[in-house]
Amino acid sequence: MSAGTSLTPVRGRLDAGGYLIALMGIVRRELLRFFNQKERFFSALVRPLVWLFIFAAGFRNTLGLSITPPYETYVLYEVYVVPGLAVMIQLFNGMQSSLSMVYDREVGSMRVLLTSPYPRWSLLLAKLIAGVIVSLIQAYVFLAIASFFETDIPWSGYLLALPAFLASGLMLGAIGLFLSSLVRQLENFASVMNFVIFPMFFASSALYPLWRVNESSATLYWICQINPFTHAVELVRFALYGAFNPVSCAVVVGTGVAFFVMAVAAYDPGRGLLARRGGPAGEAG
Repeated sequence: MSAGTSLTPVRGRLDAGGYLIALMGIVRRELLRFFNQKERFFSALVRPLVWLFIFAAGFRNTLGLSITPPYETYVLYEVYVVPGLAVMIQLFNGMQSSLSMVYDREVGSMRVLLTSPYPRWSLLLAKLIAGVIVSLIQAYVFLAIASFFETDIPWSGYLLALPAFLASGLMLGAIGLFLSSLVRQLENFASVMNFVIFPMFFASSALYPLWRVNESSATLYWICQINPFTHAVELVRFALYGAFNPVSCAVVVGTGVAFFVMAVAAYDPGRGLLARRGGPAGEAG
């Protein structure tokens, strides 16, 4: 290197512009993967649509719903479950994104990115944001389809619910990101996903109001109350009808921040969980 060569361009890569380039690159890659895997998109819609159009039709006359906030009148069962099913899409997407993270961390692109000069928190945050953008596309496509079946959501609610979907997507993605740090092999992650997804989804207010749960089991009611997925559903449910649930917002934001901090610590090559296992693919961090 000659004496007149400047190091400024190299150092500049870690400025705000460099972080933005890294973020856009990771988001673009995640979107390309999503659009190239059309079966992933359709499978994400099948689960909520089956529940909405088949199970909801059967439960309409058997599951009574009282007037509870944010609803100002009695609603049909399919109207009640739409917010929970939309957040369910984000839950499955968060776990799916974590599954890809396990692969990318061991033999994919993240294996290279995690050794780059960029702080790991910025790379993990970019991966998290990319997953949330994908989940938003899926959730709003589902809401668009559901709108043709008299789900009674005001048009303004779709816009007002965007911050709630962002918060819930970030929280669920952060949980998945932390779980990905605990698993090294893809075949082990499937059991972890089932252990997390189904208890979170069914022990929540996504499919039935909590007052109905309290009538049958006080213990299950309190489990549902402390389940962060319940608060993600309620945050979105209130936002869709132009209302704000401060308790659910606090729980969702607090849980998301906590799990993201734990994920960053777990991915720390010097002291995290990966360090105790020898780093990605068994190498030193």
